[in-house]
Amino acid sequence: MSEEEKRTALQKTEEELRRCEACPLRRDCLAPVGGFGAADTPLVLVGEGPGGVEDDYGCPLIGPSGQLLDKALWAVGITRDRIYTTNVIKCRPLNNRTPDIAEAAFCGARFLEKELAVIRPKIIVALGSVALHYFGGSDLRILRDRGQWFLTAGGYPCIATYHPAYLLRLTGKELVQAKWDVFHDLQAALAKAKEAEPAYVFKSEAKINLFDLCKKRERT
Repeated sequence: MSEEEKRTALQKTEEELRRCEACPLRRDCLAPVGGFGAADTPLVLVGEGPGGVEDDYGCPLIGPSGQLLDKALWAVGITRDRIYTTNVIKCRPLNNRTPDIAEAAFCGARFLEKELAVIRPKIIVALGSVALHYFGGSDLRILRDRGQWFLTAGGYPCIATYHPAYLLRLTGKELVQAKWDVFHDLQAALAKAKEAEPAYVFKSEAKINLFDLCKKRERT
């Protein structure tokens, strides 16, 4: 599938997502939030679900967590326009609660799997426990199993790391250590992705600002 065909397929999935009212989560958010980034990338980052800022702008990981993620990605040699970022859950849960396993399985099967089937990434980074459980099973634990490689049910090599929202809750030595853990996990993911596609460019010359690219949605 060419890059243009991938973009077209992802647009169709986005249109289907916008019309989705298949579960109760849709009632508590402004609108579903799809993915962002390059359709032909070998590297996909998958988070938990949209928060308030993501719901406002219709873009994954654009709020405080996303800004911290962008700094970490830039440090290892990645910009968000050169990879693809999405979430397991597409609608913001009420009060930003953590989605449960059943919600993740239901939404992931309907939309995340379609995104992955189009992109066919060489590497997936699971951000946080919801994504880790979705790809690796409920027995895995983010504090114990981050940084370890495994194959998803779809056959994608996957490594989990801390969700940036977790880092925002830490202070002191715990924060310093967790930031280094994320840095090394992203480095490992990038190295494997470069191994798979040596010619692919993962970093644009300048940092990107998602707020310049994503328009705030109007509430009715």
